[in-house]
Formats: sequence, structure tokens, C-alpha cells
Amino acid sequence: MSAFVSKLSAVWTQVVTSLRAFLIIPGREPVDYGFVASDVAQLHRLCADPARGALDDATWKDLLLDTYRAQLSKEVSIFGQQVLYRRLREGLGDDACAAVGERVRELMRDPERLAALHRDCTSLRHADKEIATLLFADAAPPAPWWVGKTWPLPLLLLASIGAVIVTPAAWLATGVVAYILMSTQMRYHERVDEWDLSMNALQMVLRVSSILGASKDALLLPFAGAGAAAGKLNRQLSRAPMVEMTPGARTYLDWFMLDNVNHYFKGVRLVHGNLDFLRACFARVGELEADIALARHLLDAPALCWAGRHAHNTLALEGTVHPLLPQAQALSVRIDGGGAFISGQNGIGKSTLLRTVGVNLVTARAFGFCYARRASVPDLPVYTSMQSVDSLLSGESLYMAELRRAQELLAAADGPHPGICIIDEIFRGTNHLESVSAAASVLDVLAAKGLVMVSSHNLVLASLLAHRLAPLCVRLDGAGRLVLEAGVLAHTNGIALLAQRGFGPAIEARAGRVFDWLNGYLAHPGDCDGVLAGDAAREAVPA
Repeated sequence: MSAFVSKLSAVWTQVVTSLRAFLIIPGREPVDYGFVASDVAQLHRLCADPARGALDDATWKDLLLDTYRAQLSKEVSIFGQQVLYRRLREGLGDDACAAVGERVRELMRDPERLAALHRDCTSLRHADKEIATLLFADAAPPAPWWVGKTWPLPLLLLASIGAVIVTPAAWLATGVVAYILMSTQMRYHERVDEWDLSMNALQMVLRVSSILGASKDALLLPFAGAGAAAGKLNRQLSRAPMVEMTPGARTYLDWFMLDNVNHYFKGVRLVHGNLDFLRACFARVGELEADIALARHLLDAPALCWAGRHAHNTLALEGTVHPLLPQAQALSVRIDGGGAFISGQNGIGKSTLLRTVGVNLVTARAFGFCYARRASVPDLPVYTSMQSVDSLLSGESLYMAELRRAQELLAAADGPHPGICIIDEIFRGTNHLESVSAAASVLDVLAAKGLVMVSSHNLVLASLLAHRLAPLCVRLDGAGRLVLEAGVLAHTNGIALLAQRGFGPAIEARAGRVFDWLNGYLAHPGDCDGVLAGDAAREAVPA
């Protein structure tokens, strides 16, 4: 019987859709609500897998992953957005990642099927309330004893009004009943209104689950068998059709029979009595919508390959680009253990290179693909230090912020989820001598424990850390294309930029004289090869 009802519901939906199209009645376009970041992150916060090393807040911000997630989430409901966020934040294990990759590739091979599934999920975008908290965190509020027993109240109200003809004292009874009705309504109306928003979102999930459960599409097998149950629960959570269609009657029922309050507690009982089923529906719908979003995004990706993932400290990205840069020049990066020291002229793209590597490591871990021609990357968490700033509110200077972040990276390297460190211009907040000294020490320890990529204008670090980090230089080749080659920057351009930016010959000449003096006084990178390498040799000898 339930299967028949589910099929009848699907046929009726198709008939209504066809009739609207025939009569040229446009469907109500969904509104893509601007959910705040905390709403999108809620599923991850409530259901984070402790076995996976999740990205921390600083890395999320450094790699501009909110902007990237927004690009993935076009025409995606809050449910799909939450799943995409969770995948990006903590990644997927090998089996789950392979399954996602297979589903996404299957959708990409059949654009018509992809478009049809996207249409089937469109109604989810009418949801304007985050419900992961309801399903995974909230406890059921206790129901008062009188729930479901308020039907005598309107009768008492009518009886008291009628009794006024006999005795004016009946007004007292009228006032008491009216007070009970109004005070109860006022006590619960905010909670009921919030619940209605949650039910609107939850019923969207159940409606789509019911429709997809009747489909014969092999990709929708997880929905099979749950469609009828989803439809039944959806109907139970709804108020009577006549009540929904007649706002006037609904108002009277709410104020004189507390129908909305009774329905609220009935809904609470139904939701918390079916939490496992509702969580499964929520997960299936969110996962499907996330897969659809990825497939639609990748059909227009500037470069794409399915990455080989491993657990070693080696990295190879061939022809990789950043997904947020529409006309980015492709670069190839290869690091065989230890790490790399990146140098290059001002404005050449060192920071962009680091972010490109970082976001590709994240997408490989979250979805299984990279924006590259070929990729072989470690399945490890990423930790970055790229945007430390002075903070007036916290009273933290730039250098103090950099020191705090360096301590966090060192702690992560010794923690349960060591990963890859990507660092841009380490310790800018202090003088040159102390910056080089502190940076060399911290980077030496980090590179001894894992894979490190660092860029810096302090080129002496390349020699100090040559025993740990391979020197790589970003430059333009003869055709004006970016390349990454072995070596250290030979010709800096900081002073030349003074002239290009119109500072005038006097300032440029003075800067040149100071540079020549400092270059002769301090810059002897060849003399420092053994300063830290000796420590490494001593550490390798058993005590």
C-alpha cells in the first residue's frame, strides 16, 4: 500500500508539473538564501570525524576556502553546502573518496541526467533554516501534560459567553479561559515559529527523498526503500490540508484551540522518535546535492585530473592552476621529501603558487581531484601561515601573531595529525637578523618532521636550510611564461620597482648605495652551509 501511495504521489507531481508547463504557469523560483558561515559549518562541527585531521581556521582563511566553497555552492541548498564544507574541512578516507569520484564522473558523463537530478533537487533551495542542529544536537523538550487535551477550552469559552445571559459573573470564567488561551499562545509562539521554519526545511528533505525513492536511476539506490517512509512521515508532520489552505480557519484554530502548539509538540515527538531515519535522509540528500554540485563545477574546470593519493612526503603537480583564477598560468611542482624553499622576484606569483598547491592538496583530500594535468599528492592535512596581521582588538602585534602561529605548526607536527606546512614570508614582524635566525630554526625543525613549502625574500635561508629544503625559483622564461626551476633567485627587483613606481632617481640612488653596503656586509650565503646542517648530522648520530 505504501509503495502504491509513493508511486501515486510521484505520478501526481509529474501531472501537476506537465499541467503547469502546458498552461505556461511558472514555478516558484527558489531563493538562494545567504546563510552565515556558522550555519554552513554546523554539520562539520557536530559530526567531525576525530580520525581525520581537519583544516584549522587559519588554514581555511589563508587558502581562501570560503570563496572557493561559495564557487562550488552555486544553486545548492544549505544541505549540500554543509556536506561540501565538511568534505573540504576534514577530507575523505580512501574508500569514501573513491566512491565520490566514481559518482561524480558518472554524472559528468551524462549531462542530461545531471541536469534532471539538479532539477529534482531544486526545491531544497526553498529551505531557509539550518537543521543539522535539530537532527544532531538538540534534545526533545518535555511535552506538558495538557498537550492534546485542549479541545474543551473553546467549548468552555463558548459556554461562559452564553452564561453571561444568566449571570454577569460568567464574564469571569470567560476571562480565565481567554487568559489561558492567550498566555499559552504568547508563551510558545516564538518557539512554534522557529519550529515551522525547521519543519519547512525538513519536509523539503523528506519530499525530495520520497520523489527520488521512486526513481529507477541506479545512482539513487541509496534512496530506494526509503521513499514511501519519507512520504508518510512528511504527511504526518504536515497540518491538515484544509487548515493549510485556509489561513482564516488556521488563525481561529491556533488562538481558540491551540492547534499550532499541539501540532508543535506532535512534531517534536515525531522528529525525535525518527531521528535515525531523518539523519539518513539528510545525509543522502546532502551527499547527492554535493555530488551534483561538483559534477556541474568540474564540467567547466580550467584543468582537471583525478589525483593519486599516498602517505609519503612527496608531491607532484603537473600543469596545475588555481580554480579561483580564470586565466591562471599553469605551473608544475615536484617535491621529493623534506620540502622546498621558494624564491622569486616581487610580484612574480610566489604567494599564488603556495595557495595553488595548498588548494589542490585540499581538493585531492576532500574530493579526489586536482586542478592539474596529472597529480600525485599525500593524503595529509594542510597547515598554513600566510596572513598573520597586527590586531588592535586582541593587542597582538604582527610578530607575536607569527610566533603564535609558528607554535601551532610545531604542535601540529608533533600531534596526532601531522601534515604539510605551507608558509609565506615567515617572521616579517621583526628585524632582519632576528627574522632570519628565528625562521631558520623553526623551519629546520618543521622540515625534519614533515613536508614544508616556504617562500621568503630572505635568500640566506636557502643556504641555511639547503640540507632540508630544495631551492626552487619562480621566474619568467623567454616566452614570458611562469616556470619553477631549481635554484635561488639571482636578481632581486625591489629597488628597481622604486623607479617603476615613480619614487624618483634620488630615492632610488640612495637605496642602491645602502643595498651595496649591506650586500657586502651581511650577504655571504656560501659561508653558512654548515650552521644548521651540523645539527642535523649530530642528531643522526646515536647518543
